[in-house]
Amino acid sequence: MARILCVDDELPVVTLKCAILEAAGHTVTAATSARDAIEKLQENSYDAVVTDWRLGDANGRAVVQAAKNNRTMPVVVVSGYIEEAFQAPEPLADLYLEKPVNPEELVTIVNELLRTSDRAIPG
Repeated sequence: MARILCVDDELPVVTLKCAILEAAGHTVTAATSARDAIEKLQENSYDAVVTDWRLGDANGRAVVQAAKNNRTMPVVVVSGYIEEAFQAPEPLADLYLEKPVNPEELVTIVNELLRTSDRAIPG
């Protein structure tokens, strides 16, 4: 079972993503802002991060950088603004998905990234 941080500034969206990942056997923590996500990353250990790119208080770049800071955890960006995310000088996340994302696709991708990064996956 993996510990996943799920970030989106829209409460119904983050709630849905959390439910999807929890149904797949993961332990999921929600964050509704970049600041909240960064604090959680500093205070806790996670196996992966699933984040929106456009957050109310910052863009997803801050969350991705905090997740990748001295860690090898997989990060998936799920956003309606994929073009904006690709304008970063270098790719930051492991994978970018455009909203709306198919729930089965999200679970499959997260599990595969966890598997290839030697992180915990549900048994």
